[in-house]
Amino acid sequence: MAILITGFPGFLGGRLVAGLLEDDPETRIVALVEPKMVERARERAGELDGGRIEVLEGDITDRRLGLSDQDYERLTAEVRALFHLAAIYDLAVPLEIAEKVNVEGTGNVLDFCLACESLERHHYVSTAYVAGTRTGTVYEHELALGQDFKNHYESTKFQAEVWVRESMDRVPTTVYRPAIVVGDSETGETPKFDGPYYILRVISRAARMKQPVPRFGSGNAPFNVVPVDFVTHAMRAAARDDALTGETLHLVDSDPVSASELFDLLAREYLGKETAYQLPPSLVAGSLRFSGMRKLFAGAPRESIRYLNHPVRFDTRRAQATLEPHGVVCPRLQDYVGPIVSFYRGHEDDEGYMPTGSAGPR
Repeated sequence: MAILITGFPGFLGGRLVAGLLEDDPETRIVALVEPKMVERARERAGELDGGRIEVLEGDITDRRLGLSDQDYERLTAEVRALFHLAAIYDLAVPLEIAEKVNVEGTGNVLDFCLACESLERHHYVSTAYVAGTRTGTVYEHELALGQDFKNHYESTKFQAEVWVRESMDRVPTTVYRPAIVVGDSETGETPKFDGPYYILRVISRAARMKQPVPRFGSGNAPFNVVPVDFVTHAMRAAARDDALTGETLHLVDSDPVSASELFDLLAREYLGKETAYQLPPSLVAGSLRFSGMRKLFAGAPRESIRYLNHPVRFDTRRAQATLEPHGVVCPRLQDYVGPIVSFYRGHEDDEGYMPTGSAGPR
């Protein structure tokens, strides 16, 4: 079976391809890769199984995905499944860029799906944060309920999912909404220390300067993180279950820690003691408007602070009911914080792991 994937060899994409090849020895992967990532993609393909992975240079923002007519027609005849992972995850991304990649790019992928002769499933990776500024409990079947959004990343992923859901009567689709994705639950491995890793950087910096460690998350705001291996295992299991066509699955922790608990959990693992004092969240968010103050918070981007103060929970009853029979269960952060912190400790001074932008939930 030919599977087309966007977002390879990224954080989720690279691991997903490895798993899909393992699940079915007859599977052949076609990776649609943006030009600047082609060399890296070919290296990664060679590490996995170069004979079963075809790397094609392309561009989802092009109406025909940046492919030649010959390749476009060949793929619409061959592809049986498509995993659309490619997106802009920067929380500070300008609206025009976010719309071009997240919205128009998804529209072009949907056009490809409609052109496919025998497409069995479109697997679309959204985000739990299409919920925007909603509070309380968000259910898997819900999407547009008049919510506002914290940034252009959220608003454009929302619009993209609207398009995906509108196409479901013509394109067999499963939608996945991950929470904030962190490293592997067993090894802690991650390519970048962004998102919640800024908290570890704050803890590390305070320890090195022999200062008390602050916390600045809201005590009643759940902070939802999931390990990358849970997300990819869930997608692989769903791909084998035809009953999940037409479903939307929250790939989140059903029992998340609060933002303040997250600080203490990381501090205990890194330092052997809890944080020393609480900073008002509004004070921190306001301070991060200034570059000098950002240095005091280890470079944490202002856009990410709102996720520490947002009281929202994501219902997971459909995801749990369908994934648990496949042996896929989201571990609690308390059970894998050790590998996460250990990997960070081993690489925290490596410039290659430093983020270049404000990566958002994915």
